[in-house]
Amino acid sequence: MDIVIHDGPVKKGKKKAQNLNVLDQPPKSNVVYVGRIPHGFYEKQMKSFFEQFGNISKLRISRNKKTGKSKHFGFIKFEVPEVAAIVAESMNNYLLMESMLQVKLVPVEKYHPNMWLGANRVYQPGKAALINRMRHNRVRNPVEQKRLIKGIVKKDKLRRQKLNAAGIDFDYPDIRSQIPKKPKKIVFAEEE
Repeated sequence: MDIVIHDGPVKKGKKKAQNLNVLDQPPKSNVVYVGRIPHGFYEKQMKSFFEQFGNISKLRISRNKKTGKSKHFGFIKFEVPEVAAIVAESMNNYLLMESMLQVKLVPVEKYHPNMWLGANRVYQPGKAALINRMRHNRVRNPVEQKRLIKGIVKKDKLRRQKLNAAGIDFDYPDIRSQIPKKPKKIVFAEEE
C-alpha cells in the first residue's frame, strides 16, 4: 500500500469550484406521471408492478374525494432518477388491461407542493354513505310522517295543474289513496 504525502499547502479554492460545478447541474427528476390507469389497477397492484424497475419511495393515485373512485392518473417517485427515466421510456404507451398507459417523466420545476398529499395510503371509504342510509331509513314519528305526506300531496297537486295548463288530458289515481296512514316501520314499545 503506497501512501502519498503532499508537502505543499492544500488549495481550498479548487474544491469549492468543483462543488459549484456539481450544483450547477440541474437536478434529475425521479418522479413519473402515470396516466390512463385502468380500473382495478390501484396502489397495491401499481406498487408490485413498478417495483420490478427499482425501489419506490412514494406512490399516489388521484381519487375523487367524495366517492373515492380513481381519477385514472397518479404519480410514482423512485429512489434513483435513472430508474424513473427508464420507466418513462419503456412503459409509455404500454397496453395494460385494454388501456394504453401514458408514462411521462415529471420535470423538477413542475413539481407541485401538494403532489404527495395522501401518498402511500390505501383509500378508506368515507362515512357519508352510511350516514345517508341511516338518515333515510330512520323511523319517523307521526309529525314527520304528516309533513312528508303533505309535501307529496302538494307536489302531486302542482303536477296535475301543470298537465291541465298544458292541455293534456291525463288521469291517474289520486296519490292520497296510495299513501299509507302510518309509517311502514312498526316500532314495538320496549318492554320494561
